[in-house]
Amino acid sequence: MREIVFDTETTGLSFVGGDRMVEIGCVELVNRCETGRTFHAYFHPERDMPEEAARIHGLRIDFLSKHPVFALGVDALLEFIGDAPLIAHNAGFDFSFLNGELERCGRTAVCRSRMVDTLQLARTRHPGAKHTLDALCNRYGIDRSHRVLHGALLDAQLLAQVYVELQGGRQIGLGLVSEPIMVTAATASSVPAPARARPPRLFSANAAELAAHAAFLKGVKEPLWGADASG
Repeated sequence: MREIVFDTETTGLSFVGGDRMVEIGCVELVNRCETGRTFHAYFHPERDMPEEAARIHGLRIDFLSKHPVFALGVDALLEFIGDAPLIAHNAGFDFSFLNGELERCGRTAVCRSRMVDTLQLARTRHPGAKHTLDALCNRYGIDRSHRVLHGALLDAQLLAQVYVELQGGRQIGLGLVSEPIMVTAATASSVPAPARARPPRLFSANAAELAAHAAFLKGVKEPLWGADASG
């Protein structure tokens, strides 16, 4: 099964309110394993970059103005994601910007039936805990020491690891059934023959032991074995 984990960086919180997507990073998974294939792109937002957003991801307009607008990079993005399910953290936010940009340049929006939200998965699996990407990386022992600022591709790579853990880890099919052992003529000679059973041991007392026991009982006052226990 092919899946795409993705993350976006934007100029703000609302596409409808005039914000734009400035970066997208995608990581390909096949059967919950990273294949090494990724997609990463920056986009000119065709507007200014608010300082509060720039402090989060470090992207400013002087850098982004050197990159194409979304409409010029959309074909490569759509080719990469194909028809795979799309996984994101707080996925409704990322989908609103992805679909907003697609519709803005006359493309069909991605159906939300393809959306997988790791935030909802985390809330279900770990109710009452913190569910930020940083908190989930800490919970699952995923190294995020290189995450100084938000970055779409880096965050998608971290999220891919978190997603696999939320789905039960890499040992989803444990495969504990061992292969059947085939005994052939070549291997039969190395199989040891069953050990011969030992003859049963006889533990009944002999005449001397019985006489010693009777003598002992004569010295016991009112033995529990009865008056005739001495024989």
